[in-house]
Amino acid sequence: MNSNENNQAAAPAAADQDERIQKVSFWKKALNRPELGALAGTVLVLAFFIAASSGTGMFTPAGIINFLEVSAQLGIIATAAALLMIGGEFDLSIGSMIGLAGILIAIPAVEYGWPLWAAILLAFACAGLVGWINGNLVNRTGLPSFIVTLGFLFILRGLAIGVSRLLTGRTQVGGVEEHIPGDWFASLFSGEVATGLFSWMATQGWIGTNFAGNPTVSGIPVSIVWWLGLTAVATWVLLCTPYGNWIFASGGDANAARNSGVPVRRVKISLFMFTAFSATIFACIQVMDTGSADTIRGLLKELEAIIAVVIGGALLTGGYGSAIGAALGALIFGMVQMGIFYTGVNTDWFQVFLGVMLLVAVLFNNYMRKKAMEAK
Repeated sequence: MNSNENNQAAAPAAADQDERIQKVSFWKKALNRPELGALAGTVLVLAFFIAASSGTGMFTPAGIINFLEVSAQLGIIATAAALLMIGGEFDLSIGSMIGLAGILIAIPAVEYGWPLWAAILLAFACAGLVGWINGNLVNRTGLPSFIVTLGFLFILRGLAIGVSRLLTGRTQVGGVEEHIPGDWFASLFSGEVATGLFSWMATQGWIGTNFAGNPTVSGIPVSIVWWLGLTAVATWVLLCTPYGNWIFASGGDANAARNSGVPVRRVKISLFMFTAFSATIFACIQVMDTGSADTIRGLLKELEAIIAVVIGGALLTGGYGSAIGAALGALIFGMVQMGIFYTGVNTDWFQVFLGVMLLVAVLFNNYMRKKAMEAK
């Protein structure tokens, strides 16, 4: 056999070997993705409720919007919590920030006649200050963020109750809905989008109508738009920017990151500010939706956000996770919460399902991480 024949015989073998290498490389990358467990969990939960809720309306357009809206409200704060946890820190004051931000919006607008846009900006300014203080305390004292933000959990909730009682004599402030019409800034956190599209879909018979001829789903709630937008931006930041690399480096090994020139202190402060901002976005949407503020709002939301992030594949030790995984974790949360309602299961069992999901997610994530390490 001459050299040409040898080369011709070797070419298919080399091509096959390259193809095998590419397949192995693909599966290695897949195993290393933090969203893998959450994606599998989403498919399983979706399949379960498709089978269990047949005929209940859960997967009609109205039912889908219902569980997406629940997922979106959690997903807004879970996105920020994911970035912070990837950066190696926790924020347990998110829920209390929701309650305080709502009060800071409602009282100036209702009691003192502020334009709603000014009251919203006040809430965001205070949120930025709270996040900055949290980040600085963690960096300067060396205390675990768990302890620092646990203290602010009580401080912010106490401030919300104290300020509300001092200025209004009550812990609930209503009447915000009267200030929403015509306020350009409030419209960013209220109402629905794509209403014309859904009206057209109803005329085509793709969406059902009620007795008045209006579509059963009139549009996409703005909370879903915020959720998807924040998830997309956070994913772009993590995967396509130097700042995203800094977040991973700060959570993986802060000392090594500092020695490499990463501004760890500034990164972590900015992440704490982002979690406070996301809590305020959540509060704005709730206040505009209900037309009122309540000091008790946001209770335990910080734990739900952490659960969604962990279900999404993030490690509690930092340096690993994704915004897409957090979004999938929030989606699972919303599907389970509304799925229990649609299937007629006693809602008292919801927290049992939540705890089981958390444990299963942690176990699965650890298993997949070990497999990924073995694959290397």
